[in-house]
Amino acid sequence: MFRLIDANLNRLSEGLRLLEDVARFILNDAALSSRLKALRHDLLSNTKSFQKTILSARDSEGDVTAFSTESMSRSDANDVVTANARRVTESLRVLEEFAKLPDIGLDPMKFKRARFAIYEIEKELSGKVSRRGKRIAGLYVIIDREALGRKDEIDACRQAIRGGANIIQLRDKLENKSRMLNSAMKLQEACAPSGVPFIMNDSLDIALASGADGLHLGQDDLPVSAARHLLPIDKLLGCSTTTVKEALKAEADGADYIAIGSIYPTKSKSDITVVGLGRLREIREAVSLPIVAIGGINADNARTVINAGADAIAVISAILENDDVERATRKIAERLEAR
Repeated sequence: MFRLIDANLNRLSEGLRLLEDVARFILNDAALSSRLKALRHDLLSNTKSFQKTILSARDSEGDVTAFSTESMSRSDANDVVTANARRVTESLRVLEEFAKLPDIGLDPMKFKRARFAIYEIEKELSGKVSRRGKRIAGLYVIIDREALGRKDEIDACRQAIRGGANIIQLRDKLENKSRMLNSAMKLQEACAPSGVPFIMNDSLDIALASGADGLHLGQDDLPVSAARHLLPIDKLLGCSTTTVKEALKAEADGADYIAIGSIYPTKSKSDITVVGLGRLREIREAVSLPIVAIGGINADNARTVINAGADAIAVISAILENDDVERATRKIAERLEAR
């Protein structure tokens, strides 16, 4: 019996450590890594009183399945998370059941609570790993209905992608929901072949209905925490911020990236707050999320903004107000690539 407990404690510890390392080294998520570390230490401290007993019962060479080749392949990092989360919950279930025996001296409820905690952690980890593949970096082009003028939004999108856009967002304050959805669906279709994430601004319903890769929210929109709960786990969620406090809250509430602006004066939005490069640097030091800088950015200052700590720059007028959208996009993309 103690062999069984020893084996499952080892599986539990190894699985939790792997999940912790995914949170720490792949996601750079200090909070999630700390939760997993605390859980691992708490569970293993419960068995310190009889470590000698279970070590004496260990017989690795006599384990008939120790070198089984079953499930030796993984398709991606998400597959690794799923497999090890399952490994942890299965071990916890075994330990929970045998802890109920009178001569074991373990608390079964501790293992049960941990098992349900891992169910939620797996969901959070899996979602973050899935969304990590949709990288927020480089040139983030916002297809703004007002800035487009008479240009067709789908043509502008395709030109921007050909020119080197890494992310496309639709921002539409003019059209009704029906027309907005039609545009969003066409933009998603235009972005998909190139693997460019398509983000919907403000409207959760349009993001869901169009199959968008993500949603971007402002400070006066649906709260990030509510949107994170409603969005599928593989969908990106961004949030506009102007202060360190707002950025930290967005990170804590489940945002995948934050936008900071306005970096420079801009005519794309009325009643803006210019925060400058200093605020960008402050927020860069405070959060680990990717940062998208926005506001007054063009080919002349794009590299400066990246050097100040932004992972991506969002551009509207410097691209959409040009007759040749592809050429304008390429000019900025080339500046970003230059070192």
